[in-house]
Amino acid sequence: MKIILLEDVKSLGKKGEVVEVSDGYARNFIIPKKIGKEATAGNLSELKDAKAKEGRIAAEELAEAKKEAIKLSETKITIPVKVGAEGKLFGAVSSKEIAEELKKQAGITVDKKKIKLEDSIKSVGIYDVPIKLHKDVLATLRVSVEEA
Repeated sequence: MKIILLEDVKSLGKKGEVVEVSDGYARNFIIPKKIGKEATAGNLSELKDAKAKEGRIAAEELAEAKKEAIKLSETKITIPVKVGAEGKLFGAVSSKEIAEELKKQAGITVDKKKIKLEDSIKSVGIYDVPIKLHKDVLATLRVSVEEA
């Protein structure tokens, strides 16, 4: 019997795949637990429509991320910090502070988890900070850390 999986099943496949299983396994386990449904013509048509919709949504998200990446690449923010001897900071500038300053200065909201700092910024200067907006889109924000 052919089944359309509604969830990922470790031994069978991923959500949305059409797989062949024995009749008993399908009727006694997969269908009652709502892990999958029978691959009828109507259900296959439904699956095709759902995949097309997911594709359109993914394309829209990618286009939106590209627009935001261009906007972020043109943006420069300044973070004032207390500085000790030799330009060393008291503490460090983290991704949380960068996200807060970006929202305050440019009005752009970015989740701090998307800001990919390798290490915290610990000295005065100008830095290019990578921001991962989408799995395929990486923007670069220019951050200037200056003495307050």
